[in-house]
Amino acid sequence: MKVGIVGLSGYSGCELLKLLLNHKKVCVTYVAANTTTGKVSAIWPQLKAKTNLFCEKFNANKAAAKCDIVFLAVPHTVSMKITPALISKGVRVIDLSGDYRLKNKNVYKTWYGKTHTDHKNLSKAVYGFPEIFRQKIKKAKLLSNPGCYPTGVLLGLIPIAATRTKSIQSIIIDAKSGTSGAGKKAKAEMVFSEVNESCKAYKVGNHQHTPEIEQYLSHIAGKNMQVTFVPHLLPINRGILSTIYVKMENGISLKQLHLIYKNFYKTEKFVRILPMGVQPEIKNVTHTNYCDIGLAIDKKKKMLIITSVIDNLVKGAAGQAIQNMNIMCNFKEQEGLL
Repeated sequence: MKVGIVGLSGYSGCELLKLLLNHKKVCVTYVAANTTTGKVSAIWPQLKAKTNLFCEKFNANKAAAKCDIVFLAVPHTVSMKITPALISKGVRVIDLSGDYRLKNKNVYKTWYGKTHTDHKNLSKAVYGFPEIFRQKIKKAKLLSNPGCYPTGVLLGLIPIAATRTKSIQSIIIDAKSGTSGAGKKAKAEMVFSEVNESCKAYKVGNHQHTPEIEQYLSHIAGKNMQVTFVPHLLPINRGILSTIYVKMENGISLKQLHLIYKNFYKTEKFVRILPMGVQPEIKNVTHTNYCDIGLAIDKKKKMLIITSVIDNLVKGAAGQAIQNMNIMCNFKEQEGLL
């Protein structure tokens, strides 16, 4: 399978190429970026001696001629300008931006601040959440890869939302991410001396991943679900820890809860439910496509406390995108990821 990457100069683009170079079923035939051109080994020295690819400015005709599938690791609002030309030329697209995650164009404008210009493909895009939409992913021509925060949060919430929907009264999500989640673009508030030895909340009440979480959680629950979501910045390079507080109307034992989660994910290769009493740590999932989940209960308050950890660049971005590609191409789902 011939694949291309647009947006090579970003962290997700680099992670994609690094993983795909070790994938036995694909050949990376095209890489592009908006402002960065030149030998890949000069852009990402860690890939020296692993590839002779040359990064060029994006050209839809050239990409279509060289590729069966193209990954778009570009900023939000850029994908919807690129995707129509690729789709029209018969190329399958896996988009890592937020441009095709929200099905309502008005909701997109509210949260991303731009008018969506590709209504036709917006309605056709498949949300690339393998644990839920695997059958749809198999047939997808345009796949919208989930956001990093929604990946960890939804994996933590879906089993209880699907099985105890009526009992859920409220959901509060406290999520913390490493700095690579903010991208590679230079920002004063992201330099080392500003981030190191600190932790802060940001986009409180207005993070663009909130409607994404609510949209797909509501789909699973079969009713409108709302969450309070607050992200935080950690002084680490990569990884996300999400602590999720679910207020329940009816009590449930930890043993029952643990059984629900173990059964729900028993066939999933990349979701690991930890033993009762054990909490996940970011260091155990970095550079992997795994999501580790821990469970606890505050019986007096009828509160479930769900913790999940992922690597924001792998399961939260490039790794999940490759997992989706494997499903689309009928490869082994773990190919290139283990």
